[in-house]
Order: sequence, then C-alpha cells, then structure tokens
Amino acid sequence: SGPHRTPRGTAMVAAGPLWLLLLLQLCAHGRASPPARRCPAACICTSDLLSCSRQTLQRVPGPLPPTATTLDLSHNALTQLHDRWLAALPHLEALHMSHNQIRELSPRAFHNASYLRHLDMSSNRLHAVETHYFEALVSLEELLLYNNRIARVAENAFAKLSGLRKVYLSWNNLTTFPFRSVQGLGNYSLRTLDLSSNSLSSIPVEELAALPENIGNGLYLHNNPVRCSCPLYLMLQRWKQRGFSSVKDFFEEHTCKVSDTVPRSLIKFLKYSHMFENCSAGPEDVHPVPFPVTVGQALLLTCNASLPDVLTTYMWISPHHEPIRHPGNSNRSVEVYRNGSLKIAAAKPWHSGVYVCLAISSPRNFSRMCEVNVTVHYPKPEGETFSTGLTTLLGCIVSLVLVLMYLPPQECSAQSSILSTTPPATDGTSRKASANKHVVFLEPIREAQNGKVRLALGEDFPDPKNPKVLQLKSDSESISSVFSDTPIVS
Repeated sequence: SGPHRTPRGTAMVAAGPLWLLLLLQLCAHGRASPPARRCPAACICTSDLLSCSRQTLQRVPGPLPPTATTLDLSHNALTQLHDRWLAALPHLEALHMSHNQIRELSPRAFHNASYLRHLDMSSNRLHAVETHYFEALVSLEELLLYNNRIARVAENAFAKLSGLRKVYLSWNNLTTFPFRSVQGLGNYSLRTLDLSSNSLSSIPVEELAALPENIGNGLYLHNNPVRCSCPLYLMLQRWKQRGFSSVKDFFEEHTCKVSDTVPRSLIKFLKYSHMFENCSAGPEDVHPVPFPVTVGQALLLTCNASLPDVLTTYMWISPHHEPIRHPGNSNRSVEVYRNGSLKIAAAKPWHSGVYVCLAISSPRNFSRMCEVNVTVHYPKPEGETFSTGLTTLLGCIVSLVLVLMYLPPQECSAQSSILSTTPPATDGTSRKASANKHVVFLEPIREAQNGKVRLALGEDFPDPKNPKVLQLKSDSESISSVFSDTPIVS
C-alpha cells in the first residue's frame, strides 16, 4: 500500500488543455497589436524626429513613420518631389531640404502639409518662386530660399501665407522684387525679408515708404548694385536714425553704383555720406503710391505709423472726402483696424481714388502718414486684341459706306469717284452758306504732295436735296491710302 502515483500518460493528458490555452492567447495578442512601423534603413528615427541627412539619397526613402514632426533630408542628391509626398506625415512641422539639387516644384508637392511651420530649401537649384509652390502651406512661418538661382518671384507667391514671419532670399539672382505684394498683404507678422546679395539695380523708394514699419526694420537690402539716388540715401539714413537692424548691423555693406557704364563703380554711400551732402529732404512732398487692384479682389492699405504713443488713433480720408475711423464705415464694406490699416473686402470701381491716412495724437495734432492711389480695373479679356482689330475694320467699312452715300448722283459710282485716276472738275461756286450744316471734306493735295488725300473743313451747302458736300478726288497712289489701315493725315 505505498504512496498513490498518477500514471505519466494521465498527467500529459491533463496538461494538454493548458498548453493549448497558452498558445491561443499568444495568437490573440499577436493579432491585436500589429508590429511597429520600422524606420527607413538610411535614416535615424526617434520619437518625433526623422533624420535622413548626408546619405546621397536620390529619392525620398520609405516608409515614413507617421509620428515624425521634424524631417531632415538635407545634404543629399534629391532632384524632385512628387505630389502629396508628405501625406504620410500628418504632424510634420519642420522640413529641412537644404543642399539638394531640386530645380522646380510640382503643383501639389506640399499639399497635405498644412501644419508645416518651418521650410528650409536653401542651397538648391530653384530658378523661380511660382505662385503654386508654397500656397498650400497655410501655417508656414519661416521660409529659407537663400543660395539658389532664383531670378524671379511671382507677384502672388506669398499671397496665402498670412502667418509668414521670415523670408530669406539672399544670394540669388533677383533683379526686381514685387514689394507691392507685401504691401497688399499687410503682413503684420512679417518681421524679416532678406533680399541682400542679389542683383537689384533699383529700389522703389515710394513703395517701401508705404510698407509697415516693422517690415522696414527687417528689410535687408545690402550688397546689391543699386543705382545711387538721393531718395534711397535719405530713406536709409532715416532707417539708421531709427536704429533699424537692417541698416545698423550692415552699415558698410550698403553700396550703390555711381555709373551704369562702369560695373565696378560701387561706393559705400552710408559710410562716405559726404558724397551725398547735397541731398536734402526739403519740404516733404507726399506722392500717392500707386495701388492697382482687380474688381472683386480684397485689398489692405497700411498706414506707415512711426508714432510710438499707444493713444494714437488713425483716420482715413476716402476719395469722396469722407472720414473713416475704426472700426469702419456703416455697412463694414470698408474697415479700419486699430493699427491704422484700411481693408476693403471686395474692390469695386467706385473705390478708386486717393486715400489719405492721418495719425491723430491729440484733438489738434494731425500727422499725414501716407497717400495711396487705388485704381480698380476689370480683368483684361483674352480676346481684347482681336476685338480691337475687328472694331477698326468695321469702322473703316462704315466710313467707306458714308463716303459713298454723300457722293453726288453724277459721281456716286465707285468707278468714277474712287477708282478714277483723273480727278473730276470741282465747281468752287457750288459750296455756299446754308442752314448751319458743316461737314468734313476730302480734297486732293496738289501734285507737289503726290496726290495724297487731306482733310479740310467744308462750307455750307445750299440745297439739302442735292447735298454736294463730300467729294473724293484721288489718283492711283491715294487708292492705297483709302483702303489701308494708315490714318489719313493732312
């Protein structure tokens, strides 16, 4: 009667359901939590940072982890970016693409990147900044495009970037820049616009004077071969007196070209200011800044305020001599903000005219800040050239019909009055005074002027039933004058 023992076979049978249960639980856990997405082989991934820098990549690697908020693809060999390539990174805030070989951007390259705030595309091979390049980046704050080959910036390249704070376009090939587009935006957030070290040959001082003052403080124009002028010198001197960083920090780098024919005739005109001692501000003549706008387009006029007093208020005088104060007119079609800017939601033809901005620091202290000449026009139709030509042709036909109608009966045939090479006799006594009826006569110039047609005021005719008021006398050379597009000249 020894201790009770369980047979080995019975123990294995009892443990079988336990092993099966454990196996089912492992399978269930595997299905509930899929494996984490792996990092691309050429990249380094952290919780929210994806770095693929300096890997000589010719295309964007994949798959990209969706948790990344910063993507670094700098110092590679990328030549293009496909449409919507950032769709896999819904939380991306910073993108570094410097030191690649990108020449242009596809129309939807930056779609699905509405949270992007910082974009660095410096040191690439871009030749222009087109309107569609960055219009989808509605949250963009900093845009770095320096050291490219940009020769042109489209008028509306930054029109939809209302939160843009810094734009770097230095070390490119720009010869002009659409400053009016910055004025039209009225970008209160824009603090830095770097256009230094380009090929700007002239600076539109009047347009810069209408920009908000915060832009002038961060508008860098040094190292450009601009033409020397007193308005430019006086503007930069004012910026220096106000302590603007754009002039104070690059005092000696501001140069101007004395002669257009001598490429190396550059002078540091702020350092050697005695060269411009004859430039004087004199009485300040305020010239309205031109501001063309299309019908239906929104516009915002900035009042270039330089008065630091927080109690300063602003008032605009409309082209109809009506005062407009904050918050705007009665129906709010025109609004005035507290910083002095005037906004028109949808421009109409009657909004055209000169708007004058006044800064009011006390009931009797008015300061004229700026004048803007708004011109509202309709979009130019594509077929305008064709319409003009057709109108001219119809005018010529109607004129010819009128000529034939006023010819006298005996000379009304085309053969006798137009195609005849022998001028018919003209009765000088047939033109007498009548009841206040005057017309224009076509009479031939004598042989000394090769028989070309000239215009002369005719006298009154006596008989209204037989109006001998228009006679066309021509020789063979004047036939081409009648049927050509060249206007008849006396």
